[in-house]
Amino acid sequence: MKKLPLFGKKIVITRSMSQSGPLKEKLEVLGAEVIELPLIETTFWCEQKDALEVLSEVGAYEWIIFTSANGVKYFFELFFKRFKDIRSIGGMRIACIGKATAMEVEKFHLQVDVIPEAAVAEALFDALMKYETLDNIKMLVITGNLNRDLLVEKLVQEGRAIVDTLQVYKTELLDLKESKVAKVFREQGADAIIFTSASTVNSFAEQKSQLKISKKGKQPRLCSIGPITSQALKKNALKVDIEAKEHSVEGIVKALEKYFG
Repeated sequence: MKKLPLFGKKIVITRSMSQSGPLKEKLEVLGAEVIELPLIETTFWCEQKDALEVLSEVGAYEWIIFTSANGVKYFFELFFKRFKDIRSIGGMRIACIGKATAMEVEKFHLQVDVIPEAAVAEALFDALMKYETLDNIKMLVITGNLNRDLLVEKLVQEGRAIVDTLQVYKTELLDLKESKVAKVFREQGADAIIFTSASTVNSFAEQKSQLKISKKGKQPRLCSIGPITSQALKKNALKVDIEAKEHSVEGIVKALEKYFG
């Protein structure tokens, strides 16, 4: 057991409970003690009018773009309330912001046509432009309430595409004032705390006083899933100690293994 690369390391996961399972499992396999301290909660949310408009003409879109795994999950929940057969999605091509998002799409036996090397909006836009001209191409972008507007702006202004957006989920910050896990975290600290999105960072920053480590506790290293999350940490005057090169659960695990190994 002592030979495991993360043996004896206490690592905090801040993503929602519904999403923390795969990351927790991979860290525990490497010997880590994992603490789940969810800073956000993600739930289905969609305007009925928008859903009806999009689904009534879903076969007319030439591209569907997913910017998160949550977007995939909640879009298909909505889709299968209307349709019984995956073939009803039509012949549209599919783009995903990263490998983790693409894996969610592939669960429905659909092939992803475009995945950028870096899981950021700018890279996804560049990859789409390399794939084909976007002039007058009809595209559907699946979003959440906290998504950046950059991708849609670039598709419309630079790519000259015709873009519709459909919000299918909302992310809310969780108040940890009464959390027993937060109390233990304040008292003991940890070796590392993982941030998988800007929203987890913002929630942490807003509750900084409630999450302040005691003098006897261990100050954790701050681990980011990628550049957008790292940018959010820096904006909140928080130091980025570890950043995953591959912006995924696997990338986070590799980065922690390298750092502590």
